[in-house]
Amino acid sequence: MKKRIVLLAMAAVMAMGTLTGCVTTQQEAQAAGTDAAAEDENVLNVYTALEDEQVTDYLEEFKELHPDVTVNVTRESTGVITSRLLAEKDNPVADVVWGLSATSLLVLKQEGMLEPYSPEGVDRILPQFKDTDETPSWVGIDAWETAWIVNKEVLKSHGIDTVPTSYQDLLDPKYEGLIAMSNPASSGTGLLTVNGILSLYGEEEGWNYLDELDKNVAVYMHSGSQPAKETAAGEYGIGISFGYRCLQSAEEVGSDICEAVFPEEGSGWDMEANALIKKDNEKDIAKEFLDWAISDNIMTKYATNYPIVAIGVGDEIPEGYSSNPLDQLIPDIDFNKAAADRESILNEWSERYDAKSAPEE
Repeated sequence: MKKRIVLLAMAAVMAMGTLTGCVTTQQEAQAAGTDAAAEDENVLNVYTALEDEQVTDYLEEFKELHPDVTVNVTRESTGVITSRLLAEKDNPVADVVWGLSATSLLVLKQEGMLEPYSPEGVDRILPQFKDTDETPSWVGIDAWETAWIVNKEVLKSHGIDTVPTSYQDLLDPKYEGLIAMSNPASSGTGLLTVNGILSLYGEEEGWNYLDELDKNVAVYMHSGSQPAKETAAGEYGIGISFGYRCLQSAEEVGSDICEAVFPEEGSGWDMEANALIKKDNEKDIAKEFLDWAISDNIMTKYATNYPIVAIGVGDEIPEGYSSNPLDQLIPDIDFNKAAADRESILNEWSERYDAKSAPEE
């Protein structure tokens, strides 16, 4: 993907052991008694909503550079991580946030929870991919977007031989009970999809659309990936998820069974971004991590999974995306408004549709 392409599209925006072995989850670290070492300069608590396999892949270089650092990784879906950070506001555990939606980080900024920091190399980051303050409170790394996966075998078993390619197609009564979707209260993917629909259709018509879609939804899942994974496994006919996961899941089972679809009208989207959590004593290693997290090598890694990154690295668009993936994004989404309205949107959504939410695990 070329710098020129990235600049054109993004201009519409406001913008699991130790690292000597494996990375622990925060829960495992607590069980092992590492909470007592929470202030240790060589212990780093990272909260992330990146995919599990991405965390493992991406961290390989960091562990080589910092073999004496213990990284405690807490990985959950975007909504869960955001809620946890807000709950820990007065006694923060995380040192850094890595790969959380910009919408969520804007909420944390509004709550005064982020410490402004300019990572090394931040001047390379496109203006639309970072906080507008002179010293940014958050810095983006890539963008992800709404897509869905279609299990053609499941649909065929219900006498359906067509693949829905638009939001309007999903309202066809023949798909009743065949759709799984991410829950926006717990999933950033679910929230960016809802925000995209509200932006595309406007508030009134957007909620009317979601009312109609709800008639065909079997379940709202508490993960952005789960609808795609379970649809690929044959549990549902259509899984509304995000591009990377839909493409990965379709590839795993084969194109004769599953197909990834990007909606004709455009995709809701958000940026994955990083930030330093405001604490009494911020660690130097936390700042070093944020420096590394936008370095050239890791940016190249991000670009192998997502076609839109925060700098113009990589000349090849990952397989499965359109030749100009930036045209797929719904334009003029106001992320500051989305952050300010997050609570009211989620309350409205829950009042209307929470009856179909999957049980909490």
